[in-house]
Amino acid sequence: MTRKTSDSEQGFEQFIRKMTQFDLQPVMAIEVEAYEFPWTTGIMSDCLRVGYHCFVYEVNCEVRGYVIYSTVLDEVHLLNLCIDPQYQGKGYGCSLLKWLMKHTQENGSKTLYLEVRASNHAAIHLYESMGFNELGIRHNYYPAKNGKEDAQIFACELAWC
Repeated sequence: MTRKTSDSEQGFEQFIRKMTQFDLQPVMAIEVEAYEFPWTTGIMSDCLRVGYHCFVYEVNCEVRGYVIYSTVLDEVHLLNLCIDPQYQGKGYGCSLLKWLMKHTQENGSKTLYLEVRASNHAAIHLYESMGFNELGIRHNYYPAKNGKEDAQIFACELAWC
């Protein structure tokens, strides 16, 4: 599935398409740059192998981000949404999240769940601005320099977002 979007203000051609094994190198370059505790190539490859929904976000033929999610019945669990750090703050994360919400709703999903590091204020702001509500905390969920960090759990009813 390739879906073209356009950003007429900046003149960019944007595509969201299924991730393939050939995308692992640019995806991993973004993952390593973006996260202090990145997923491994093995984890990314396993996501493709086991059938998680994996998509890349291209702008002018360059992978700028990706999204990985799973579905169970009418629920979506966002596993990873990442934009290359050099392009963060330019609206790409918002565009990719909007696409994900619309795409999963069109495919019959009702609710989108996610966890986010409690310290990731930019992501929390994005999710709240898109209609997500905090459901609770998963204590000691993420690895951190000095032990573990809590995750905030968010959900959005897709019909209302």
